[in-house]
Amino acid sequence: MSKYPDADVHYRTCNLCEAMCGLVIQHKNGEILSIKGDKEDPLSQGHICPKAIALQDIYKDPDRLKQPIKRTKDGWKEISWQAAFDEVVKNIQTIQKKHGNNSIGMYAGNPSVHNYGTILFGAQLARVLRTKNKFSATSVDQLPHHFVAQFMLGHWLLLPVPDIDRTDFFLVLGANPMASNGSMMTVPNFPRRLRALQERGGKMIVIDPRKSETALKADAHHFIQPGTDVFLLLAMLHIIFKEDRVQLGELEKHIKGLDKVRKIVQNFSPERVESICKIPVKEIIQLARDFSDAKTASCYGRMGVSVQAFGTLCQWLIYVLNIVTNNFNKAGGIMFPKPAVPVVRGGSTMKKFNRWQSRKRQLPEFNGELPVASLAEEILEPGEGQIKALIVSAGNPILSTPNGQQLDRALEQLDFMVSIDIYLNETSRHANIILPPATGIETDHYDLVFNNLSVRNIVKYSPALFAPAKNTRYDWQIYKALINGLNQKRLSFTQKLIKAWSTPQRLLNATLLTGPYGKWYKGRYNRKGISLRSVKKHPHGLDLGALKPCLPKCLRTEDRKIDLSPSVIIDDIARLEATFFSETKKDDNGFDLALISRRQQRSNNSWMHNSTRLTKGKNRCTLMIHPKDAKQRKLKNRATVEVSSAVGKIALEVEITDEMFPGAVCIPHGYGHDRDGVKLQVAQANPGVSINDLSDDALVDELTGNAAFSGTPVRVRPIPVP
Repeated sequence: MSKYPDADVHYRTCNLCEAMCGLVIQHKNGEILSIKGDKEDPLSQGHICPKAIALQDIYKDPDRLKQPIKRTKDGWKEISWQAAFDEVVKNIQTIQKKHGNNSIGMYAGNPSVHNYGTILFGAQLARVLRTKNKFSATSVDQLPHHFVAQFMLGHWLLLPVPDIDRTDFFLVLGANPMASNGSMMTVPNFPRRLRALQERGGKMIVIDPRKSETALKADAHHFIQPGTDVFLLLAMLHIIFKEDRVQLGELEKHIKGLDKVRKIVQNFSPERVESICKIPVKEIIQLARDFSDAKTASCYGRMGVSVQAFGTLCQWLIYVLNIVTNNFNKAGGIMFPKPAVPVVRGGSTMKKFNRWQSRKRQLPEFNGELPVASLAEEILEPGEGQIKALIVSAGNPILSTPNGQQLDRALEQLDFMVSIDIYLNETSRHANIILPPATGIETDHYDLVFNNLSVRNIVKYSPALFAPAKNTRYDWQIYKALINGLNQKRLSFTQKLIKAWSTPQRLLNATLLTGPYGKWYKGRYNRKGISLRSVKKHPHGLDLGALKPCLPKCLRTEDRKIDLSPSVIIDDIARLEATFFSETKKDDNGFDLALISRRQQRSNNSWMHNSTRLTKGKNRCTLMIHPKDAKQRKLKNRATVEVSSAVGKIALEVEITDEMFPGAVCIPHGYGHDRDGVKLQVAQANPGVSINDLSDDALVDELTGNAAFSGTPVRVRPIPVP
């Protein structure tokens, strides 16, 4: 029986991370009484994590902005929405007229993809700016996934996910789904799904430099030298080809380039790579055999794999490993979701790469964006195309992109900056204007992105729980006002009508109606098809079924074949050889440890640290280090140490643990709320330090420009006690 029998009940999807957990919220007279997992949600089935409970903390946070504020010589002042919009438009147009379109930069942060209004209208704003200086959190996260999907499958959003509910052998590299409930794989209640896998006789094997929460639950865990996963994958494929373990089945007629892969992996025997990745030859061989012998298997690599110098090669090899063992587009392998709103539309996107480059390092464009590792230097570097003004949408790049201190200095030099954000934080404090949208439970919700990554096909719409405060604006209303002000293109009468008519709900309804489960799919009427109205009648969500094979129909390559060896990817093998097998030994300059990051369940990057219930308890912003490394440096547990890199240094508490690979150290990401001018009361009470004051913006995956966070060379020293 409910603790609050007279309470009103609201059902929604939590939008604080990728997991899409269903919630039951009991409320009365504008007050939230309880937040629990929705057992009737077809995807999460009652699972909940601490972040969801803190939804009410964000809603009630006294630090949350609700009206536009302007930075003046006397401090921050509230201004009207119209005055704010007018000032933003005037400044951007003035700077564009003087310096050109590319003088405006735009950065979209991770929370953007958790709000469908931001996705729909934020993209329109980016187009209206007509600038080549667009950036997002993609290039400090999952860019290798998109790159490989584009050149192997034909579209950057054609992203297969492990069919975890039916797999027998789950190989996990550089991922921690026990903490994240999936990343680039929407898998709420991962602990229950893992138990089910093991109860049916399956296994999970984890490869990670840290014995993570996931590794502790695995059937086996193998430590690996940070940044060397590419060699493990190459060696496993070497064994699979050498021992004639290649199995293609129905895939054989849908692939090309197999012989090129065979030739490449011949040079990477387990014996050759053992000293690099630090995994014994016998264990590599056994992994390859176990994976290929399993009835069904899926290999999944995530953040720790993507953000290294050869992250793109890693993601390519993960696809290849799944394909050559006949575990691609097959139940129990890796499969493509079929969302009710398809994000993969139209033809191939293969030409959307390297059409322009950053000015200083010539880092390549991908799908209209430049790598964010180049953002600071594109502000600091004078000349044509220098960024003079910046729009930051739902992001805190000072804490989430490499060499945050350099970006901090760069933002001070801008002529104008606007942040679309609910907080005065480490990045938005540099803005001239902050535009805060209504957020969380004040907004309706539909997951456009994460249904495309879900381990099961579902559809669910969540209405807003509470109306936003008086005189506030939704995110899409903010973007639409800026679009209308900045768009100087003459519109036809029909275009004006469409622009006035467009709202997120109307656009969502149109895409549901014409999507694969809709009433008007491909122009044919289906009486049983869905619409937004019918979806609203199912507040727990609708189960659309398990993932199904879809080759070759889903492919966007010209010949409808999977390219196992795209030249743009395999040409990078030469860089790999030169980096690790060159006779010239590189000097580590005393930076003799490899730094990796870790995710914590109670936070989401840099934007969940202003909730007391999420930040209370012991200090979690610590440096984890192996006892052997601690002893060599005469470190004492829980003492404060100095960690330095080529770009900066920080001080934090040390945590000595055998859960770390010797030679590697680990710091959580998202902390560092100690800059002047930040108004985050809870976060500033326990600010922690930013790992990105150590990460080097010069270290990137040269193929894509994605930041290479994993394995940053650092030095650790004790701080003498006075």
